[in-house]
Amino acid sequence: MEMHIDLNCDLGEGCGNDHLIMPFISSANISCGYHAGDEQSMREAMLLAKQYNVAVGIHPSFPDKENFGRKEMMIEAHVLKNMIADQIVLFKKIASELNVVPVHIKPHGALYNMSAKNIEIARIIAQTVCIIDPSLIIYGLANSQSALAAERYGLKFCHEVFADRTYTDEGLLTSRSIPNALIDDEATSLNQIVQMIKGKSVTSTSGKIIPIQADTICIHGDGAHAVRFAQAIHQHLITAGVTISAP
Repeated sequence: MEMHIDLNCDLGEGCGNDHLIMPFISSANISCGYHAGDEQSMREAMLLAKQYNVAVGIHPSFPDKENFGRKEMMIEAHVLKNMIADQIVLFKKIASELNVVPVHIKPHGALYNMSAKNIEIARIIAQTVCIIDPSLIIYGLANSQSALAAERYGLKFCHEVFADRTYTDEGLLTSRSIPNALIDDEATSLNQIVQMIKGKSVTSTSGKIIPIQADTICIHGDGAHAVRFAQAIHQHLITAGVTISAP
């Protein structure tokens, strides 16, 4: 049976390598300016994705450029809803001007991790998407609260796994504050990907085998080895007979 997987990357974050990564991915999560970038960088990333026939996704975040959106923030529900809505509306406005159709939405950083664990935050995101554009696919951590919230609102959900992050025994991403949170070794990353796609599982930092569903694989555009990882993962998947395509 032919296997398909989406390969996504966070772009439009001012790292200067978007044009080098774009040829190897099928979906781009483009920053909305809250944790990185601005309207101009959004336009540039969208046009680049259009050039390479890469699906475009909305990448909203907490308003926190100082910490690159990776610091948890406690925000009242109505404020969080408006914050997410503002980013979606701005993104769709720019996309419309460029004749680009957003395919998905993926929260960034701390917002992503909080929605994976907190059903209320996950529901706020899903509800906001449902009101503004229910055609958007929500990208979220595999087997998380985000998936349950999307299901509740009748939205399509993409279970996301990570090529360059380690996992806890609970199936969550290891906190970046812990030394072994990131995978810097290419071979280790590729082995984890194969296990997640073909074995439908991932090995936690303590050695526990955790069942996992992989619809899309994330690589990080801001990593030191981002371009090399993107090339290696793309080639490894193709060699393994896996078709890389957006959902």
